[in-house]
Amino acid sequence: MKNPYQIVKCRRVTEKSRVLENLQHSNSNRCVAKCKSPKAVFEVDMSANKAQIKQAVESIYAEKNVKVVAVNTISIPSKRRRVRGHVGMTSAIKKAVVTFRPGDAIESQV
Repeated sequence: MKNPYQIVKCRRVTEKSRVLENLQHSNSNRCVAKCKSPKAVFEVDMSANKAQIKQAVESIYAEKNVKVVAVNTISIPSKRRRVRGHVGMTSAIKKAVVTFRPGDAIESQV
């Protein structure tokens, strides 16, 4: 059994992840107003499956008493990049979009 911090490496904070997190507070149209479940994006271990990610997130945020409803994963392969004439590779990562129950929060509103 892996440590939960080995499965969930870090939180991904990008513009897209902030849009996902703030969907629960927007009421711009009827479709978006139905999104009451908060979401968060994490960078996870490449070999972790959805059940392991769910258990790891719930154990990391146990003091906040959050419950994970769904986990969606995205695997991003490595890509060739050229920096100052030298060819290299970016590292492959796996992201997980975690959906919590309505009303749960892992951080205060930004």
